[in-house]
Amino acid sequence: MQVFPPGANGLARLMILGIVALIMGLLAAAYIWVRSSYVTGQYVTVPQPVQFSHQHHVSQLGIRCQYCHTSVTTSSSAGIPPIHTCMTCHSQIWTEAPILEPVRASYATGEPLAWNRVHDLPDYVYFNHSIHVQKGVGCSTCHGRVDQMELVYQAESLTMGWCLECHTAPEHYLRPADEIFNMEYVQPADQTILGQRLIAQYEIDVRRLSNCYVCHR
Repeated sequence: MQVFPPGANGLARLMILGIVALIMGLLAAAYIWVRSSYVTGQYVTVPQPVQFSHQHHVSQLGIRCQYCHTSVTTSSSAGIPPIHTCMTCHSQIWTEAPILEPVRASYATGEPLAWNRVHDLPDYVYFNHSIHVQKGVGCSTCHGRVDQMELVYQAESLTMGWCLECHTAPEHYLRPADEIFNMEYVQPADQTILGQRLIAQYEIDVRRLSNCYVCHR
C-alpha cells in the first residue's frame, strides 16, 4: 500500500531547498544588517547643541585641526575644544548670532556644552588617537573629508574588519609626518613602496598589530 502520493519526494526536496534558502537568506540579511548605517552609524549626522560647520571653519576660514583639537598628537582622545577657544573669535564676530547663543551662555555660566560623540567606539575597544597620528595615519584616512562637512558624520564603518584592513597591511594607508593634517592628501602611485619605508621609519611591528590585546584590553 502506497502511503505517500507520487509527488511526495519532489515536494520534500522543495521543502528542504526552501528551508536552506530561508536560512541562507536570514544569514545574508543579518550580515548586511550589522554592516548597515543603522548599526555602524556610518554617514549618519548626530544632533549637536550648536550646528558647527567644519566646512566653514576649515575650508573657508583656514583654521587647522590642531587649533581646536589640541591634544590630537598627545592624548588617547582628539579632545573637544574648551568654550574659550570658540570665544577667541566669537567675542568679536557674530556676537549677536542666535545660533551661537548656547556658546555665549556656556562662556557666561562656565557650564560646558554637552557635545554628542560622532565617532563612538564600543567600551570593549581600546583606541589611542595619538599613537595613530604619530605612526603616520592621517586625519582624513579615518574621518574622511571633515573639512568639507557642513555637519560632521562618521565617514567609515569603524567595524573590526575595517580596522584590520589597516592593521594587517598598514603600508597601504600610511603617509609622511608632514602630511598627517593635510585633508587634501592624495596617495602617490608608489604608495606600497612608500608605506614599507614608513613602516621602518615609524618602527612599526606589523605582526603585533593583529594581536587581540592591541585593541581589546
